[in-house]
Amino acid sequence: MSKLTDDKELLKPWQQRLHDIIYEAETPAGKMFDILLLVAIVLSVLCVMIESVPEYGQAYEREFVIVEWGFTILFTIEYVARIITIKKPFYYIFSFYGLVDLLSIIPTYLGLFLVANTSSLMVVRSLRLLRVFRILKLGVYLKEARILITALKESRKKIFVFFLAVMMLTIILGTIMYLVESPEAGFTSIPRSIYWAIVTLTTVGYGDITPATELGQFIAAVVMILGYSIIAVPTGIVSRELFIADSKHKEVSTQACRNCSAEGHDSDAVHCKYCGEKLDE
Repeated sequence: MSKLTDDKELLKPWQQRLHDIIYEAETPAGKMFDILLLVAIVLSVLCVMIESVPEYGQAYEREFVIVEWGFTILFTIEYVARIITIKKPFYYIFSFYGLVDLLSIIPTYLGLFLVANTSSLMVVRSLRLLRVFRILKLGVYLKEARILITALKESRKKIFVFFLAVMMLTIILGTIMYLVESPEAGFTSIPRSIYWAIVTLTTVGYGDITPATELGQFIAAVVMILGYSIIAVPTGIVSRELFIADSKHKEVSTQACRNCSAEGHDSDAVHCKYCGEKLDE
């Protein structure tokens, strides 16, 4: 028997049907599953947020515990189902979403053994909302997200060099202000002065440290104007890469690989670009 035939037999008919519901967004059942999952994620995160309010958390502590365990059991079933419906579960377990799914259920179970409050870690479930991009076949959003990621990757070296230049500039400006201004004005050390330079250069201006001398105020004015000019640099870098990436992009599908659960394949792809498995036609 060939290797291809063996691979096909690894998934039983019920596993294939469950895979289509869990991983595919093109079927009515798959779309409904993703919508219900999205609603459950939103509600679970809202419960965690409301529970953090002392008045509600203390008054309805028992109810919050019951609801949280309900969500945890639901997400645990979903996590196990995702593992048993693909041929190579380790691809999913150690993928980004696999780790996020695991982190979304671990805190509740840790609460059985730890005294510390771990419920706030449930907010990690909000990361799973990224799956909204494939729920209703929002191809345009998948396209734009892919273009943005490509643009950021291509511009990372230029942005890193720009970051180093800004960092050196803030160190120089902070050192100058430390020499110009007195400790009474808040410039008690070079790190403290660098903090002022960063806040001023980014045009945030908390106002907790302000120059008192005329020379210091002149330097502060120059830094403020310089801050507005610097904002345009990374914007131009990323915008250029976005334009280039947009001209080279390929359409992607919502299809998930049965072997490794990977998504984001080209619309005309025949095989998975991560593990080489043949995609369903």
